[in-house]
Amino acid sequence: MERMKLYPSYKASYLPDMGSIPAHWGEQRMKHSFVEVDERSITGDEEMLSVSHITGVTPRSQKNVNMFVAETNIGQKLCRPGYIAINTMWAWMAAMGVSEYEGIVSPSYGVYKPINETYNPNYLDYLLRTEVYQAEYNRRSTGVNSSRLRLYPDRFLDMRFVCPLRNEQDQIVRFLDWKVSQINRIINAKKKQIALLQEHKRAVVNEAVMRDAWSTRRLKTFLTESKDTVGDKSAEFDLLSLTKGGVIIRDVSTGKGKFPSDFGTYKVVRAGQIIFCLFDVDETPRTVGLSKNDGMITGAYDVFSISDIEPKFLEYYFIAIDDVKGLKPLYSGLRKVVNIDKFLQIQVPIPPITEQQSIVVQLDSQCVGVNKLIEKINTQIALLHEYRTRLISDVVTGKMDVRGVEVPQYEEMTEFTEDIEESDEDVEKTEEDSC
Repeated sequence: MERMKLYPSYKASYLPDMGSIPAHWGEQRMKHSFVEVDERSITGDEEMLSVSHITGVTPRSQKNVNMFVAETNIGQKLCRPGYIAINTMWAWMAAMGVSEYEGIVSPSYGVYKPINETYNPNYLDYLLRTEVYQAEYNRRSTGVNSSRLRLYPDRFLDMRFVCPLRNEQDQIVRFLDWKVSQINRIINAKKKQIALLQEHKRAVVNEAVMRDAWSTRRLKTFLTESKDTVGDKSAEFDLLSLTKGGVIIRDVSTGKGKFPSDFGTYKVVRAGQIIFCLFDVDETPRTVGLSKNDGMITGAYDVFSISDIEPKFLEYYFIAIDDVKGLKPLYSGLRKVVNIDKFLQIQVPIPPITEQQSIVVQLDSQCVGVNKLIEKINTQIALLHEYRTRLISDVVTGKMDVRGVEVPQYEEMTEFTEDIEESDEDVEKTEEDSC
C-alpha cells in the first residue's frame, strides 16, 4: 500500500460522499466543460465502441461481446477522442469514460463534447468511475428500479466535479498510469497462471469424456424439457445464474446487477436438473450447468430433467463441448440460436453407467485441487483490483498528494480483460434476448 501523504489543508466538498478536498482545488459543474452532442454516422463504417464500468470506452472488437449486434451501424452516434460517452442504461454503475478513439456508440448513449481544456482527458477518465461519483450518478438517475434507471443529460451536466489545476491533473495522470501499470503487470501474471490451470483441466476432462469406442445415444433419450414457470410465486425461489463457475445462487439483496421488473416468466429449476443457454453460443462464457439447488432462472434458458445417465458425466461432457464452442455448427440467425429439436438429436458417446460414475469420481478428484488453486488466485486478483480502485480514488479526489513524486520510466501495461458490455455476471438474460 502506498504511504499516504496528505495535502497541507482541506475544505468541505459540495458532494456529501466526497468529504474534504484540497483547499486549493475547485469544483465545477460539468456543463461548464462539456456539451451534449448528437452526430450520426452516415456510412456506419466507423469502429464500434464499447462503454463499460470496468474499462471505460474501448473498441468493441477487443471485447467478448454478449449482446445483440445490429444489421447496420448507419445512424449510430459518433464519438471522438476526448468525448465523454455514457452507457445510459448502466450510468448508475458508472459505465462511462473519456474516449481515446474515433468511433460510434449506440444511439441511446449520451455523448458529450469538451468545450475547453479544463480537464486532462485521462484524469477525467479516472475520476468518472470512482465510487463517490457512482453514488452520485445513482442518486441523480430516475426510474422505478435499477433495471430502469436512466441518467439524463441535464442531471449529468449539472453535477459538480472536482477540478485541480491542469498541471496537477497532468502529474496525477503520470503517477496513476505508472502505479496502475505496475498493478496490472501483477494481475496479468496471475491471470496467465489461471489460464494454464484451466487449460490443464480442459485437457483432463476432454480426455476422460471423449472416447470413440463408446456407443452413442441421442440426447432426447435421456433429457426431458421442463417448462414450468414461477408465475406469481417468484418470492419463494432463489435466483440462479449460469456462470463459468457453475450454476450459482445470486444475491439480489446487494442491488448489484440488472434484473427484470417481473420474474413471473422465469423457469423453475430443481436440484439435479441441467441448464443450457442455446443462443449466443459462441459468445456466452458458459452455456451449460448442472444445478445443485432448487431455484429459478431466466426463461431464455432451457431446463431439462435427466434420466438413465450419470448427470455429472453429462455436464462434464458438455463442458468439454462448450470449451471449444462445439455447438457453433448448429446455430442459425443473428442471435445464433440452436433449435431445441436439432439440439436433442445430438449423438452423445455414452459408456456403461459404472464407467460413467468412475469417470466422474476421477474428474472430481483431479479437478478439485485445480479449482481450489484457481479460487485462491482469483481472490488475490480481487484484492489487487480493490487496491487499484482505492489508489485511483484516493489520488484523483485529493486524499493523497502525489505532486512531489518522481515518476520513473516504465512500460505501460493494461489488464487482460474479458469483460463484455456489461459483464455476464451483471446481466440477467431474458426471453427477448433469445429472439
